[in-house]
Amino acid sequence: MRSRLSMAQLDVLGVDNIMLAVGDLEQARAFYESILGLSVKFAVPQAGVVGYRLGPEEPGLMIRVQGIPPSPPRDTPRVWLEVKDARAAAAALRQNGARVLGEPMEIVTGWAVELADPWGNVLGLTDYLKDPAKGRRPG
Repeated sequence: MRSRLSMAQLDVLGVDNIMLAVGDLEQARAFYESILGLSVKFAVPQAGVVGYRLGPEEPGLMIRVQGIPPSPPRDTPRVWLEVKDARAAAAALRQNGARVLGEPMEIVTGWAVELADPWGNVLGLTDYLKDPAKGRRPG
């Protein structure tokens, strides 16, 4: 009989980083920096890796070049990021040329919208406009 690890035994402290595979570093940087507007935390171009800040917390989003072709949006995994206003973010992203996947949808805590990078990585943007106590505090 296998024993199960308890949360105390595994002691997960939180998310360290999220890593997404991309097919071309320059094209990916244009998407994540110019279209999505993320700030570079670090870049190691010779290794095909760039890390981006996600707010004031230490965990970030990393991209890594792998031999993958462009792809339509994939069903999984999906990474959702918290923003102040998902509907405003969707409008701005469309103006920047992002592949926004549908209209913003109302969820229990506020609004959410999804977009995809050229390799099918789906990023969601969600807000807590209907339940601000559950969201992050600005600053």
